[in-house]
Amino acid sequence: MDELNDIYNDLIMEHSMNSYNKKKLENSDFQEKGHNPNCGDEITLELKLNGNVIEDMAFLGHGCAISLSSTSIMIDTLKGKTIEEAKELIEVFIGMIKREITEEEDLKKLEDAIAFKNVSNMPARVKCALLAWHTMEDMLSKNEK
Repeated sequence: MDELNDIYNDLIMEHSMNSYNKKKLENSDFQEKGHNPNCGDEITLELKLNGNVIEDMAFLGHGCAISLSSTSIMIDTLKGKTIEEAKELIEVFIGMIKREITEEEDLKKLEDAIAFKNVSNMPARVKCALLAWHTMEDMLSKNEK
């Protein structure tokens, strides 16, 4: 189990330091700002749709390693998914962090985002991990046709 935690920690650190998703997205359809007043994390998510499929996403902003890596990994997880699939994954991620969803079968859908599973054991970091996911949820609900 420690080996798996090491892999997850490496993944989180890699995404927080070298996120290729941290950039300006040209011609984005939607933008949403997210802010965590507890620690000052601030992000702007940008989204480009092709019909109801998430064609591209990117983010700008600053924050702690958990916040930035969660944002980057969320983008990798949701890119190429339909809006409905994205909403379901957001629900599963939030449920995992809140310990409401624990079934391995459900959590596997999250792909690399499962790396944040143990954040639920660190109450001070929960909002950091959830910032991007809640921001994305807000963006999708505001822009429902």
